[in-house]
Formats: sequence, structure tokens, C-alpha cells
Amino acid sequence: MQSPSRIVLTLPDGSARECEAGTTALDIAAAIGPRLAKDAVGAELNGRLVDLRQPLDAGGDFRIITTRDEAAGSFIRHSAEHVLADAVKRLWPEVEIDVGRRDHSEKFQYDFRFPRPFTSEDLELIEAKMREILREDSVFERVEIDREAAAGVFAAMGETLKVERLKDIPVGDEITLYRHGGFTDLCRGPHAQRASQIKAIKLLEASGVYWKGDESSEMLQRIYGTAFASQDELDRFAENLELARQRDHRRLGTELDLFSFNEHAPASPFFHPKGAFVYNALIDYVRERNRDNEYLEVVTPQILDVELWRTSGHYDNYREAMYFAEVDERQFAVKPMNCPTHCLIYASSLRSYRDLPIRYADFGRLHRYERSGVTSGLARVRSFAQDDAHVFCTSEQVEAEVLKAVASIQEIYETFDFSDVLIELSTRPEKRLGTDELWDRAEAALAAALRTAGIDYEIKDGDGAFYGPKIDFQIKDALGRQWQLGTVQLDYHLPQRFELSYIGVDGSEHRPVMIHRAMLGSVERFMGILIEHTGGAFPVWLAPIQALVLPVSEKFAAYGTEVRDRLCRAGVRCELDDRNEKLGYRIREAQVRKTPYMLVVGEREQEAGAVAVRLRSGEDLGAQPVREVATRIVDLSAGRSRAL
Repeated sequence: MQSPSRIVLTLPDGSARECEAGTTALDIAAAIGPRLAKDAVGAELNGRLVDLRQPLDAGGDFRIITTRDEAAGSFIRHSAEHVLADAVKRLWPEVEIDVGRRDHSEKFQYDFRFPRPFTSEDLELIEAKMREILREDSVFERVEIDREAAAGVFAAMGETLKVERLKDIPVGDEITLYRHGGFTDLCRGPHAQRASQIKAIKLLEASGVYWKGDESSEMLQRIYGTAFASQDELDRFAENLELARQRDHRRLGTELDLFSFNEHAPASPFFHPKGAFVYNALIDYVRERNRDNEYLEVVTPQILDVELWRTSGHYDNYREAMYFAEVDERQFAVKPMNCPTHCLIYASSLRSYRDLPIRYADFGRLHRYERSGVTSGLARVRSFAQDDAHVFCTSEQVEAEVLKAVASIQEIYETFDFSDVLIELSTRPEKRLGTDELWDRAEAALAAALRTAGIDYEIKDGDGAFYGPKIDFQIKDALGRQWQLGTVQLDYHLPQRFELSYIGVDGSEHRPVMIHRAMLGSVERFMGILIEHTGGAFPVWLAPIQALVLPVSEKFAAYGTEVRDRLCRAGVRCELDDRNEKLGYRIREAQVRKTPYMLVVGEREQEAGAVAVRLRSGEDLGAQPVREVATRIVDLSAGRSRAL
């Protein structure tokens, strides 16, 4: 049996190493070998990244992370973050430092109290100073300190923002400082061993941000950057960054005339005709899946009495993200979610076990307040719609309904070529409704459903909704970036709070269970992800314009009009470009607009009743009868094929 003063670490090769509690990861690395200790940047204990100098107080799965490991990036970028702050302080000693970034998987950042925005010239100066600091090869030192002493350290340094940040650390939590050279900061870590392990750095951009994200607070200046253990890794990152820039949905949204934003409705997109087509086509596709799975569509109000949101628990747990209004001296809230309105519909009639499951779908508009500092294109907006649905069922029906929803989500992602899907079971958050008993029951039910289907999943502790645990779907796009999309949530609490019931086989009242389900999630966000995944080259069935007819010259404009009209009658979304421009120019422009089919017509095509087919990929299919081209496009669209 393991002694409280002794811990047992299981190494990657399966061997066990026993040591005193309080031993550091660096001690373990040194005991294994001096080369490992030299190369180590950090450690991992039971899936959690650990600083090399942090005393270990528990045993479990353990490994040392070196610069060759992918996980080293988080340690290196976190350390480079401190080098950034050090460089800024050396260049402008009067600057005050706020905080850095929590997630160092790709980038680092720091916020500064600085009198003006940072310029590109400033970033060049800072980056040069950072390289100087790296050459000093200072060791990163971890220091445990009490709250009062830490406040004294930062007050003496004139770092008033840090003194304020200390107040945010809960009483009883450990407080640590990190030092390298002459620089000291308040930080939990973890960090690399020494500065020379950071081999490549790049500052990316600067922007203004509000202190603590509060728009009523002062504006600070933020610098973003990245760092790696080798120049090759940085080069690959830069290449992917350029690919991401080319596919940025905000840029493509303008180029393809899909949507725009306007200051009169902050963070709320205006979909233009082409964008509205794509948007509605996505909803139509989900509607088909809903009909196949016997979901009944409903329409619900957007503004409801605030008492509804008190009953649902949203007022207490979500009101910071809600909009409110007063009408006839009554307080109302703009709907951020559909679930309470679906509870009202369910409660409008007496229900029997024979009626269940009841499945409601709703594409109504939702409004949530997002701070201006975090809104971004279609990815995070204030006005949006979800492919939202709620199932009311018996406890015995939960597993079948959950698995039906999971299967439908997986089918949809396959349609859009999202083949790499990670499924997570997100468990109870700290701020939640209900008893632990109900949470135990709900989490066990979702886990059992996934096991029944033989679906691999990971646990995401503490990330459930405030009313219930959920199955979340993470997809990877064409650039390897991960996005959280669909969700299936199990809820015993809202039916209880709304006193929902059904008459069971025994003639008594019973409480239904509620399942929340979204497949695309926010339609706006999904559309933004899809634009970047496809680079704006939508599959034929989603393309706003499927074919463009291009007469070689004005002489063949009449035939071009005839071809367009025939294709339109066949069900093809087709336009004619008979402008007085060179054919090559019009073809290139059509390719930039991601038009799937370019149909060139000249003398030979007119005589043969055909078109010369060019694909947006550049492939030339030669002359083909108009009827065959129409059939090809219509069939690909009907099957929602990804092929051209």
C-alpha cells in the first residue's frame, strides 16, 4: 500500500518509480539520466501538464516532456510569453503588465497598460529584444509565496494591475511567482527550464482590449505571438497561418458577396442573397434530417417575461449574456435559448406515455450578449439561429433517443466531409442546478448510451451545461483546426422546474426527461467554419451559382441566353456573363468566385447544341450536350455529393 509520504509514478514503458511526496519532476528526470534532465522542458502527470520544479503530491501516469515532444510547445510558448513581457519592460520601463494567455497550444499573448497602440515598428523592436533575452539563457525559477508578500513585491515594482489580479485568486489557492533574469511575474506556470529551449519566436499582431474584458474599464494593449522548439516548426506554423488567412471566412464572405457587418447592429451578420441561399440550404438540409427522425418543427416568441427565465434557471446562471427590455411596466428578456419555450408547448396539453417521445425542432432567432472583444466574424455573434431541438421522453427511452441523435449528427458531418470527429462527455460544472444524485444519473445514462453504440469518447470534466451533462462533437477542418459543433445534452432539471408530467401506464403522473440536441450548432458559426473548410468552394448542392454561361463573343450571346434558360428550367442555378470583357478574364473571375461550372459557348457549341465545360478546379471536360450537363448538376445536387 502506498504511504502518504511516498508516491508511485507509472512511466510510459509501464515501469513504476517510487519517490518521496514533494519530489519534483526535474528530480525524477535527473534520476533517470542526465541527458533527459538537460532536454526536459516539463512533465505530464495524469494528463495534466506539470512544471519541472513543482513538488509532486500524487502518484499516477507520469512522463517527462522534452523539446522533441509535441506537448513541449505549451511550455515553450508560455515561457516566451514571459520573455515578451520582459522585453517590453526593458524597452519601456514605465509600462505596467496585466496577464497572459491560458491556452498556449498555438499562441501566447500579454496585455499592457501602454499609452498608445503598438505599431509594427514596435513589434520589430520587441522581437529583437526578445532574441537578446533568449541569448542570455536565463533559468526559469518557480517561487511559492504568500499573498501579503506577493502584494508587497508588485506594489514595490509599481505593478498595480498585478496587485489587483492577486485579489482574484481564491483564498487558500497556492500563489507562485516565476523569475528569469531580472524579470518577475505572478504566474501558475508551467514553464520551460531555461530560455535557450525557445528556439524560434514570432510576434503576430497587436490590438486593444478592455481590462478584464469589461467595456466600461480602461483600454489595454495586447500583443500576440508564437514560439517553437525549432525554426522548422515556426516555418510550418507560418505556412498554415497563410493558408488560414486565404481561407478566412471574413475575407471570403466579402469576396464572394455572402455577408457583411454594420455598426448599426454590432456583431450581427447581414446575409446577402448568395449568403442567404447557403444559410437557408443548410437549414433545409437539417429540416430533412428532422423529418426523417420525426421531429416536429415549432415557432416560438423571441421576447418573453423574465419570470420564465427565473423558472428555467437562466436568469441566475446566464443573465450576463442576456438582453432585457421593459414593456407595459413588465420585465422581459430576449430569448437566448429555445428550451424554456419548448417546455411551455409541452405543458400546454395533458400528455400520456403513448405520446412520448415528443420531439420539437426550432430555428428561431436567438440573441446573446457577447463582449465586443470576443466577437469574431460568424464564429461568435450576438444574433444567430441554432438547429435546435428538444426531446421529451421517458427514462426508458433516453438511450435510444440519444443514440438516434448521435447517429444523425455523425451522418451530417460525413456529408460535409468532417471525417475526423472527437466525441467528448462533458460532466457537471461548478455552477449548476440540482442534486449530485440527478447528475450521477444523467452522466451515467450518457456514458451507457455511448458504450452501447461502441463509440470511443473522452471525459471533459466540468464542461457540462448548468442543467445537465452533454455529449460534445469536436471536428477537424481541412487545416487540422478543431471546432466544437454538435451537442446532445441530458436534462432532468428543466422538466422538474417547469413541473412537466405525463400519465404513465399505471395511471399516475411521471416526470419526463428532456434531451437538448443541436447538430450544426449555431448556423452562423457552422457556415463560417464551412467556408474556411472548403475555402469558399462549396459543394455543388450548396453553391449559390452552380453554373455560369460564358459566350465567346457578343455574336453568341443569344445562344448563351438560351443555354442559361434551359439549365434554369432543369433546376440548375445558372447565370449568364455576356459582358464585353475578354473570355480569359471572365473565366478567371468565375474561378475566383468559386463557380463550380463554367460553360463556354461559341460557334461549334452552338451548332452542336452543346457547351464546353470547365470546372473551377481548372479541369477541361470538353464539349457536352446541354441536357447531360443539366442532368449531371441536378444529380450531384440531389445526392448532396462533394464531387464536381
